[in-house]
Amino acid sequence: MTTNFNSNGTVMIVDDTPGNLALLSDTLSEANYRVLVATDGLSAIEQMHYLKPDIILLDVMMPGIDGFETCNRLKSDPDTAHIPVLFMTGLSELDDLLRGFGEGAQDYIVKPIRPPEVLARIEVHLSQSRTFKRVENALQLSDFSALSIDGSARIVWSTPTAKQWLTEFKQQHGSVISNEAEDSLPDLIADWAKLAISAINQPEQANYADFSSSNGFSVKMDMSTHAGEYLLLLQKTAGDWDLQSLRDSLGLTFREAEILMWISRGKTNKEIGMILGNSPRTINKHLEHIFEKLGVVTRAAAVTMVLQQRVGNA
Repeated sequence: MTTNFNSNGTVMIVDDTPGNLALLSDTLSEANYRVLVATDGLSAIEQMHYLKPDIILLDVMMPGIDGFETCNRLKSDPDTAHIPVLFMTGLSELDDLLRGFGEGAQDYIVKPIRPPEVLARIEVHLSQSRTFKRVENALQLSDFSALSIDGSARIVWSTPTAKQWLTEFKQQHGSVISNEAEDSLPDLIADWAKLAISAINQPEQANYADFSSSNGFSVKMDMSTHAGEYLLLLQKTAGDWDLQSLRDSLGLTFREAEILMWISRGKTNKEIGMILGNSPRTINKHLEHIFEKLGVVTRAAAVTMVLQQRVGNA
């Protein structure tokens, strides 16, 4: 989020009509929002390389690429896909309204613009966006992560930690990452998920248990609030780590062994630094030493080596 402490948030207005820009800019500034302005879709996208708004008011009919195409490009970019988009349009045809939602828009503002309505809709969507961000951050700092899948077990949304854990799972189980789509579950989990979906939808025909693997990785499934989607709650427990033994067997310092333990639990350098009272830069320097000692080049490879060491010593 780009919100500063002295404003309610940052709003980008994308409209080629000077009168609309002036009215919206004045309305939002008076309501204590920071305002960014673009007169076409391409310049709006370009601006977002340098400063990202918290929400976008996007005109449908513009020169160059129209609002639909602009929205499509924003939602296709992981760096901007999370930003709520509210279309501004005078169009009343049902097909145009449905197309906007299909491109990823959250809402519509029908022209002529009414400032109180604009402010109310912005407040609602910013509140929802911030709530979602808080939940995502909470998951990032916990021993859990989450994702949602469709009826074919394809990933439609996930937290960054969930993506990292699934990548590590694929590597640990011999999957070829380059041949697997980013929106696919590892084969073992996908097979389980399809069985679980069948059991949820037709309980008289199938039963299923939660997914679990030998290295402490488990998955639970529940219905999502979105029709046709299913929520997966992932948990990865490293078990009881004998840090002293790990240090001696791999030639690590105690702090390096601690860092490896937290990496195995999906924590980022920043999060590990917060836990251990170090800066992310210090954690990164420790990681460089760990990689050199273990003869690996990635976090996943380091964790795999540790897990193999623990299994061998069990």
